[in-house]
Amino acid sequence: MTPSSTHQDPCNPPFKLHLISGLPRSGSTLLAAILRQNPSFHAGMSGPLYGLFTTVLAEMSARNEFSVFINTGQRRRVLTGLVREFHAGNAPQGGVVFDTNRAWTTKMAAISELFPEAKVIACVRHMPWILDSVERIVQRNMFEPSIIFDYQPGGTVYSRADGLAAANGMVGFSYNALKEAFFGQYAQRMMLLQYETLISEPRRALDALYAFIGEPRYAHDFDNVSYDARAYDERAGTPGLHQVHPRVGAKAVRQDSVLPPDLFRRFENDAFWRDANLNPRKVLIV
Repeated sequence: MTPSSTHQDPCNPPFKLHLISGLPRSGSTLLAAILRQNPSFHAGMSGPLYGLFTTVLAEMSARNEFSVFINTGQRRRVLTGLVREFHAGNAPQGGVVFDTNRAWTTKMAAISELFPEAKVIACVRHMPWILDSVERIVQRNMFEPSIIFDYQPGGTVYSRADGLAAANGMVGFSYNALKEAFFGQYAQRMMLLQYETLISEPRRALDALYAFIGEPRYAHDFDNVSYDARAYDERAGTPGLHQVHPRVGAKAVRQDSVLPPDLFRRFENDAFWRDANLNPRKVLIV
């Protein structure tokens, strides 16, 4: 059953699904905090649904000795049902659910198959400032080892950057996943929202988002934005990781990096989305 099906369980109200993905430290929590002001929307920080989705998919693979009894149609229905049931209690009646996870960009084909109306909002940011943002958190919480680095208190800014940028690192994996989606055949169902636009021109950013997903605009209050994830952040050893400032807009882009100059320059040219010649699919970039 798809979200657009006309036969719905009254205890499981229908909702439209969209996904927030992209790069870490690029405004996804801020975006969710703004979107949730709309009473027809549900949005939040990165959650467990993607992990559940991939775990269930793996359990229905050939590694399960009973996989001979599971066909493709059953896999589709199980995965669709998982997503629908996970958010059934969150969705406003007839409203929109935004599920957030940086890895959703690796599942563009599956999203297209299971939820053909779903769009992906990929948050992006100039790469050196992503690493700068993480390093600031590490330095600010000097007595609390972070989950980002497996709670290991050692290392240098260089080793931390290497770990983040590795193929399986927090930044490197999401960066490669973003490129896969950006240059792939399903790219036109994705919009790239630049952090710089979101923090300096939030109204233009949200207008573009509403137009992209085909929803009527809502009068958001950019002077009173709130989101509370303190309990999660403290448990993860990263107080302030999902902190959202109440006022958005007219903010200057930071110029003073805590990264050594050579490390900053190493990632300075990685924002491929800024080159119009590298956008063959004409992905919307705001």
